[in-house]
Amino acid sequence: MKRCLIIEDLPAARQWLTKAVEQTFPNITVESAPDCAGARVLLSKHLPDLALVDLGLPDGDGSTLIAAIKAAQPNCLCIVASTFADDGHLFPALRAGADGYFTKDQGQAALVQTLSEIKQGHPPLSPSVARRLLDFFHQPEPVHTPLTNRETEVLQLIGKGYATAEVARLLTITRNTAAGYIKEIYRKLGINSRAEAALKAAEFGLLR
Repeated sequence: MKRCLIIEDLPAARQWLTKAVEQTFPNITVESAPDCAGARVLLSKHLPDLALVDLGLPDGDGSTLIAAIKAAQPNCLCIVASTFADDGHLFPALRAGADGYFTKDQGQAALVQTLSEIKQGHPPLSPSVARRLLDFFHQPEPVHTPLTNRETEVLQLIGKGYATAEVARLLTITRNTAAGYIKEIYRKLGINSRAEAALKAAEFGLLR
């Protein structure tokens, strides 16, 4: 992690979010913006490796910024830092491409722990958000999928967290073929991130 962008309108929250990032990644460069307009100015100059994004900003929805960051820098780790963890905030953020979701009521120490666990491959999710996702995964009835049988197999694997290369190996296809299936799945389902693919796999009853 070389560069971080924090998008948060409250000065006190910006301060402790910055401290948490600097404590976790000592050599990182941290920039911050209080609103969407300020964030877009910074994004026009530098693209971050890590972004902490509040959703309720004075001039817009932080989810739109997540989508813009992901479009320009797909490898950027975008983590929501929000007061809210309800479905109306959580799922639109995941659909926009958010890689994680942290609730600010946990405080600076918990954020440091969450960011530290990223290095070990743990998903950056607050416990309350993880529980909400698990509840979503436990839907009683599967939903009809518009995918072909092979696309359904691919969705099931990426929903379980397998990388593209692992999908290719398990299905005995080339990596390019697997990537093509994933692209087609995203197009058919109207999604743009692996987090949302996991939600769709759960919705279709593929993770049981």
